[in-house]
Amino acid sequence: MSRSNYYVGLDIGSANIRAVIAEEISPDEPLRVVGIGMAASEGIRRGSVVNVEAVAKAVNVVLEQAERMAGHPAETVIVGVSGTEIACQNALGVIAVGRADGEVTYDDTARVLEEVQARLTLPLNREIIHVIPKDYRLDDQKNIKDPLGMHGVRLEMNALVVSDSTAHLKNISRSLEQAGTNPDSFVVEPLASAEAVLHQKQKELGTVLVNIGGSTTSVAVFEDGDLLHLAVLPVGGAHITNDIAIGLRTSIEVAEAVKLQYGIASPREVSKKEEIDLGMIDSQEEGLVSRYHVAEIIEARLEEIFSFVNIELKNIGREGLLPGGSVLTGGGALLPGIVEL
Repeated sequence: MSRSNYYVGLDIGSANIRAVIAEEISPDEPLRVVGIGMAASEGIRRGSVVNVEAVAKAVNVVLEQAERMAGHPAETVIVGVSGTEIACQNALGVIAVGRADGEVTYDDTARVLEEVQARLTLPLNREIIHVIPKDYRLDDQKNIKDPLGMHGVRLEMNALVVSDSTAHLKNISRSLEQAGTNPDSFVVEPLASAEAVLHQKQKELGTVLVNIGGSTTSVAVFEDGDLLHLAVLPVGGAHITNDIAIGLRTSIEVAEAVKLQYGIASPREVSKKEEIDLGMIDSQEEGLVSRYHVAEIIEARLEEIFSFVNIELKNIGREGLLPGGSVLTGGGALLPGIVEL
């Protein structure tokens, strides 16, 4: 089977790096996962590369795991990226329809997409990852979702442009090269998550996807089937762990174990008399701690994260105005009681 029948995805997160190799049996069938790999992140802070060699070693580990399972090399990968330097902005492109009879063709939509990028002025240290069409205008007709086959003279595209730091993307590319592979393309992580978990109806109604990662929380807002807004917040599950470590005066490793084994997002679901024996987690630790107190620490940080999400919704005028509600993903979303909170 040719190499084009295999796809390799790589998610470089702050807590973990994961790889998946999928095989395309036929265009009409779902992709079949044939290999996976996972390792703890090294050299990543808040979604950004801070140590190229450490990232390369971790990527090499997960790709080798996936390759052994799949029996197929990961020569090029599609990379999911996050980080606080990701930003989005609205942009507009305008062209004249090419055909003499005024029928809009695929070439016209491709040209207006290029025009959006050409007209957009970005700083030299930023690079476009996605140009996502929101709607089109053909002469005086507005809010067109797909202009193909329609007739007119002037075609406009209203798009959302997602960009990232050039240095960040180059550092990821350098890490991948050291790991023996190359990036085929980049995908902003919240968009990949939305493709995986949101139904089209949720996107039509209006939904916010909140992905709580290790060091960041990404927010993607959808409305009328399109991406409306995207942001990455500099706070995530690792901050909860740090808070527990400070509150219990213990190590990060013990605090992470406490969070995973005993963590809950609502103190009201825990008895004030319930205690955690730290000695059962680490023989060097002594004493009992209140599980209720741990839940209070977790609740406080999660409330802060959700307040930041709400600020993003306020900024775009969508606070309380998304009938599809919110959908939680990411490792931080696994905390019991987080949906109710």
